[in-house]
Amino acid sequence: MEVLPGKWADEASSQALLLQKLSFKAGDAIMEIYKQDFDVMEKEDSSPLTQADLAAHQVIISGLISLPSPLADIPLISEEGDIPDFTRRAAWDAWWLIDPLDGTKEFVKRNGEFTVNIALIVRESPEAPGIPVAGWVYAPVNGILYQGIVGEGALRLEKGNPGPPESLPYEKPAEIPRIVASRSHRNPETELVIKSVGEQFGKGEIISSGSSMKLCRIAEGSAEIYPRPAPTMEWDTAAADAVCRAAGARVVQALSGENLEYGKENLLNPWFLVSRDERLLSLAVEALKEGK
Repeated sequence: MEVLPGKWADEASSQALLLQKLSFKAGDAIMEIYKQDFDVMEKEDSSPLTQADLAAHQVIISGLISLPSPLADIPLISEEGDIPDFTRRAAWDAWWLIDPLDGTKEFVKRNGEFTVNIALIVRESPEAPGIPVAGWVYAPVNGILYQGIVGEGALRLEKGNPGPPESLPYEKPAEIPRIVASRSHRNPETELVIKSVGEQFGKGEIISSGSSMKLCRIAEGSAEIYPRPAPTMEWDTAAADAVCRAAGARVVQALSGENLEYGKENLLNPWFLVSRDERLLSLAVEALKEGK
């Protein structure tokens, strides 16, 4: 099979219903534990880990390897699995990138703002950066699933609702930009972007949110910009990045304005910004450059 982003996006589109069902199944596994008392473990980096993370990981891995070929045959990276050496990863043309439970801190707090993230990453050519061409972001508490397939568009659908999905964006942009801020990682650099946007366009609503739902707010049109000048990993953003790209929004590196890249040797993301408005992206890039 020819290894091009469009070809892989077509493969993902052909199995979209199976991947939606897989997202729901992983969410069900999470919710079974969410309803109970559960233990919180600690990883080597001191981040929290629960049985829900591991249960969702197992559901997703089993589901992906059960897909029809060629989607079942490509390698994968999960936050809760072993990370292959870069010399192996660098040779991959396509791979799955998974965060079984994005927002474990929100899960532990029981505030409902956590998601299942499944992304398909593709290289246009050897040694080129990976591109998220398809992504599924599912919020189990409210039953909302976001699907993005580059070249085909983005959707928002509700589990158990037989009605048609909504195409993204489904809201018009606000005259005064609404800014999404991380619930757990609001810092001086975020405040700098908020101040700059307010001075240029007026003070808009500040929306606090958890997990990759913040990127999905931009994709759906319920906010205009999300600055993230704080550490994240590739699996934290990949699925929602695909949703944003499919919906016409951009996820860019905060100090260069270039698209976020995947498949790096170090899976840590640089600071990033999300918006569909190039004016806001340029303003935020300049504000962070000046403040650095």
